[in-house]
Amino acid sequence: MRALILAALLGLSACAATQPGPETPRTVERVDLARYVGLWHEVARLPQRFQDSSSLRCEETTAEYASLPDGRISVRNSCVNALDPARPRRVATGQAYVVEGSNNTRLRVSFFWPFYGDYWVIGLDPEYRWALVGSPSRRSLWLLSRTPSLPPAEMERALGIARAQGFDLGPLIVAGR
Repeated sequence: MRALILAALLGLSACAATQPGPETPRTVERVDLARYVGLWHEVARLPQRFQDSSSLRCEETTAEYASLPDGRISVRNSCVNALDPARPRRVATGQAYVVEGSNNTRLRVSFFWPFYGDYWVIGLDPEYRWALVGSPSRRSLWLLSRTPSLPPAEMERALGIARAQGFDLGPLIVAGR
């Protein structure tokens, strides 16, 4: 009986010491996939190991999305490896599906089945000129644009959303810098 009471007290003390995690980022209200598909240019990103390493530095990065007949979305990401003198274009293809009930604002993307990553649209220009995409952990963030660059005011507007959502922009990589 003492062991049971001790276990219960230890369990309660562990619960009391546990702090709830930070609130996850908020997504936009809705994404119109028909307007979202197409070619996007990466304007800025938080460093990612699959884009930034001792042998790879992705530049001139693009993401192209297309609707598939089964409701999924094809994903084709490409970049130039700036660390290779030949500057070869690297391409990764994958698929995404919309998380049910998210109004198309949360997707799960896979470039290598069965592994999926979160793709949450947390900022979106009303005219779909730029999109801010992140993950619930706040370790991933991409600012995408329909053009290779954004006017400074638009870029600041988008990055302001990321800051307000708790993303650390200190290590941000901006295209062309």
